[in-house]
Amino acid sequence: MEKNQKIILVAGTLITIALLFIEPFFALIALVFVLILLMSFHIMGDASNYPLVAVDLSEDAREVLITNTGTAEAQNIHVALVPLNIDLDIASLKPDEVSGFKLESMVSEAKAVITYEGTTGQKYASTYLLTPLGGDLLRPMFPLFGHR
Repeated sequence: MEKNQKIILVAGTLITIALLFIEPFFALIALVFVLILLMSFHIMGDASNYPLVAVDLSEDAREVLITNTGTAEAQNIHVALVPLNIDLDIASLKPDEVSGFKLESMVSEAKAVITYEGTTGQKYASTYLLTPLGGDLLRPMFPLFGHR
């Protein structure tokens, strides 16, 4: 936890204790706020070291763009483009960094299978459908009623 976060939590705890002598009901309200702050800081700490690598096509469909949209560096990135039979390897991508790979011709449709590691050594894998026309925006994420 950072120094500023600790200062805020200590100040909130002292205010809660002071309110306990004035009015116990106000102290309970302050305690709830301190617990909410503690929980928020804990969630922020979990999300601070998470790489998330995404693959997309450029506007002219002649380049594959690999972007680290996470908050940590991604290492040992391997992208396989199916059925184009192309394998790409990138040593590392820092947060918000983009790497591009030019293709010989336009891609009408492909699938990108990507594997990478975080700085802690944890391995991640994901799959992206690459199409220059965009996906079906009305397709539900969880098809409940037989969407085709």
